[in-house]
Amino acid sequence: MRSTTEVPGRRRVVLDLLRDSAQPRSILSLAEEMRVHTNTVRFHLDALIRAGQVERLLGDTDGPGRPPVLFRATHRMDPDGPSNYQLLATMLTDHLATRSPDPAATATELGRAWGPHVMGSSVGGRTPAGKRGEALARMTGVLTDLGFAPDSPGPRDTTIRLHHCPFLGLVTDTEGYGSVICSLHLGLMQGGLAALDAPVTVDRLDPFVEPDLCVAHVAAAPPSRRRAERRRAERRRAR
Repeated sequence: MRSTTEVPGRRRVVLDLLRDSAQPRSILSLAEEMRVHTNTVRFHLDALIRAGQVERLLGDTDGPGRPPVLFRATHRMDPDGPSNYQLLATMLTDHLATRSPDPAATATELGRAWGPHVMGSSVGGRTPAGKRGEALARMTGVLTDLGFAPDSPGPRDTTIRLHHCPFLGLVTDTEGYGSVICSLHLGLMQGGLAALDAPVTVDRLDPFVEPDLCVAHVAAAPPSRRRAERRRAERRRAR
């Protein structure tokens, strides 16, 4: 019999027993092997099913009556297992910084392309012309969700103050990455405001004016630029 003290947590034990079994197992067989009540096993199985790690199926029956309910581990990678998005972000940033003829310009354009996506379904309809305060409020709400910790600007403010960079490690740890990441953020704000058809844009982003502060500068969006950005945003949403 497997010792239940080898793995922390009964839920892990249930999952390991199912993974080690060549055949689906019943609640009763698991409870007998673990020397626990069937309700304890049922509780952990329900949680594992909700997590997508275990599936329920009906066994075969040779006579009348309901077929037995059995359980087996799903054959897939654990979505809650170890991940390394930092490495992925570093690889992609390095490729952009070293392979593009103008990394900052390329990053800005990439940010503009993704601006409408980060606005998401909150965009709904466009912000009516002249609704400067509404556009800034919606943009700072998205920046909050993305982890920038912005101050809430007033309708007449000309800056958005950002107190955190969600890519701080990339910006500060490797020379040359900062301009790429900051340009990407600038483009995200420009693309997001363009998706709102806002009367304003962000024309400059000053990184680390203080150790805990970056400043995005808000300016009126020229009508010709608004039309061009609007067409770009519409084409991107249509893809």
